[in-house]
Amino acid sequence: MKLAYNVQDKPKFGQLLIFAFQQLLAILAATIAVPAIVGNGMSQSAALFGAGVGTLVYLLFTKFKSPVFLGSSFAFLGSMFAAFAGAASAEAGYAGIILGAIFAGLVYVVIALIVKIAGVKWINKLMPAVVIGPTVAIIGLSLAGNAIGDLSLGKVLDKEGASVANPYLCIICGIVTLITVIICSVYGKKMLKLIPFIIGILAGYAVAAIITIIGINTGNDSLKIIDFSVFENMKWFAIPDFTFITALDGIKAITGKYIATVAVAYVPVAFVVFAEHIADHKNLSTVIESDLLEEPGLHRTLLGDGIGSMAGAFFGGCPNTTYGESVGCVAITGNASIVTILTTAIMAVVISFFGPFVTFLSTIPNCVMGGVCMTLYGFIAVSGLKMLQPVDLNENKNLFVAAVILIAGIGGFTLTFGKVTLTEVACALILGIIVNLIVSGKKDERVEVVETNTAE
Repeated sequence: MKLAYNVQDKPKFGQLLIFAFQQLLAILAATIAVPAIVGNGMSQSAALFGAGVGTLVYLLFTKFKSPVFLGSSFAFLGSMFAAFAGAASAEAGYAGIILGAIFAGLVYVVIALIVKIAGVKWINKLMPAVVIGPTVAIIGLSLAGNAIGDLSLGKVLDKEGASVANPYLCIICGIVTLITVIICSVYGKKMLKLIPFIIGILAGYAVAAIITIIGINTGNDSLKIIDFSVFENMKWFAIPDFTFITALDGIKAITGKYIATVAVAYVPVAFVVFAEHIADHKNLSTVIESDLLEEPGLHRTLLGDGIGSMAGAFFGGCPNTTYGESVGCVAITGNASIVTILTTAIMAVVISFFGPFVTFLSTIPNCVMGGVCMTLYGFIAVSGLKMLQPVDLNENKNLFVAAVILIAGIGGFTLTFGKVTLTEVACALILGIIVNLIVSGKKDERVEVVETNTAE
């Protein structure tokens, strides 16, 4: 698609704030979900602050040429659980997750140095379009269950932690959001076309709010989709509970054995995320029509991701990673302006201190975000399939590579070694690389025919 704003374009200030807010909405749910899942008192506002700082670091390392936001990585959930489980105290656990992020970041630094020396041609040969295309598609498809699962959930929970809202009403809110985003993107003019997610979320939120108000007035819990009670104890200004502050109290409890436990939990996962890092940047490269692995270079994107992840974990506890939601937002809106990503990062840092804003964002129902994510994850999947366009699928060797990746990924093929789990994306990619290496020796049959005819 033709970009409305290219990487170095600068929107007007008023529009810039709106575009940045839209990017923030796109990455928000996943970014604050990780600390909520891990628990142990981790702060969602601190994770948001850490994501903003991590993105700023990434932009600096990539010379402001790669328009993507970094957010909390789901791949390290198991690692974070292991860090807390093996710690002598909660404070030591906080120190452990920072230490783990440092280990993971160092893996990226080492790989970046290797890439700097050896170049990226070997990566392009190892992972051509027939491998990377289906892998990118799997990234989107593997998230599809999350989007559909959220469609039937509201924010008000019962004593057992389940949504009290009628799932069909939640689905209506999600579908309203989805259709609004689609209409704005397809039929919208100028500004409307550039902010479909903001309009979609506001539309879905409005429907959910009306239903919730009716439920409050009638005492019908099944109509309560939005949890307005969180505004009651809201603070206007609050400093996030930064991870490093709590970690200082736990440093004394760290032992050599615990350090080894953390290293084993984090380092292997970093190699898995490395594969997803390449897929994300290949995908983003097709969107902006510029090979990011060449310029600013894979070594720079790796350094930005690795050091940014360390910085993000220092403040928010969560290792960061480049977000597919952010790439999807760039693709759908056609806004690849690096200034927009920069403003989003600054906005994330600033609003993490502002209670009303963080509270409002936290009340956006799962069903509404589910409607948004259907488009975001769908675009990631479709963009991966688009990478297959130049690939000759009449050749069995290409068909086998693509087929193996798609089936392994969609089928949920994972491998677990102790506390380390290779995700379906990683397993599909590894299997695809192996199959591609096996069949790559087979020459193109069409070329052989042409050569034979020429000889005659």
